[in-house]
Amino acid sequence: MERRSFVGKLTLGISAVLSAPLVAWFRNDRQLKNKENMIKKIRPLGFQWETHDPFLFCVHHEDFFPKGNEELGPDTSYFTGRHMGQDFIVKDGFRMYHGMKVPGFPGHPHRGFETITVVRKGLVDHTDSTGAAGRYGNGDVQWMTAGKGVQHAEMFPLLNAQEDNPLELFQIWLNLPKKSKMVEPHFKMLWSENVPKFTVDDEGSTVHVEVLIGKLGVHRAESAPPDSWAALDDNQVGIYNIHLEANSTFTLEATSLGVNRSLYFYEGNSLTLGSASIPHYHAVDVEPNMAIQLKSGAEVCKVLVLQGKPLNEPVVQHGPFVMNTREEIYQAFQDYQQTQFGGWPWPSYDHVHDREMGRFAKHSNGQLEKKS
Repeated sequence: MERRSFVGKLTLGISAVLSAPLVAWFRNDRQLKNKENMIKKIRPLGFQWETHDPFLFCVHHEDFFPKGNEELGPDTSYFTGRHMGQDFIVKDGFRMYHGMKVPGFPGHPHRGFETITVVRKGLVDHTDSTGAAGRYGNGDVQWMTAGKGVQHAEMFPLLNAQEDNPLELFQIWLNLPKKSKMVEPHFKMLWSENVPKFTVDDEGSTVHVEVLIGKLGVHRAESAPPDSWAALDDNQVGIYNIHLEANSTFTLEATSLGVNRSLYFYEGNSLTLGSASIPHYHAVDVEPNMAIQLKSGAEVCKVLVLQGKPLNEPVVQHGPFVMNTREEIYQAFQDYQQTQFGGWPWPSYDHVHDREMGRFAKHSNGQLEKKS
């Protein structure tokens, strides 16, 4: 189960692992999808989450990494029994992914879409072929427009040598419209301090909401990168994280007809939408023009919302390249083989920054942002 393709393979190779047998899934889906008029479909979540246009896919990474060693990775005793370089099976609470010393995803190419990386816990070290770099996490969001082509690495340094290093993040792929497939690469940081957050308290009901992308009510996130589908308000692209305390209720306001809206119930055991009970670790596709009432049970529930107007354009994907035609995919392979999308200006493809460095972003134009 791979999140990415890499330099040698350039093929995605992801197989989602279902949380229930296939027969049970079909039965569950038939029973639940018509229970409420607002609900189009209820479906289980695997490693790769199914998404709808304009999104391409979403992955939820949750790893309980141990203490870090001098190289910012786990002690090498943990490597026994792992398929190093292709380690996607949870063992001892974590996966190494494609990392050989530090867990993560060494340098690999992308073209034709955007990655939105929402880090809930832990830190990510970024480097790319434009010379840009960064360290971000603990509520930060990185938004990268791959455009005509970029290589980047996403490593998960284990900075704490005295305690465990838990990591939780979502990586979401947002498609680019045909006219923007070949724009210059670009990334921006949405720092946690600047993410709009609000709390709704009402007679013992407490809900915390983060507006990561887009607009919700009077709350608006930072502007999208200039070539993104999300840059136009009319496309109503939104990513929201909703945290319901136990026995709490929240109403997600309606949006417009024609928007694809999905709710991903990723933490908790008891959630209802209207009168429909949603099983743990399931997604719900809903009617966009109806307000949705969410209610938690006796424990905390967390829901990620993805919404946006579809591009309604052909999608041809091969691993890390997402274009509109097969010919464009062939051209992407040729361009990468010839140019390496600018090469790799870092000492190694799995480069990590010094332990002492805090959160920062260095852009390809030299602009430097530093955070505490």
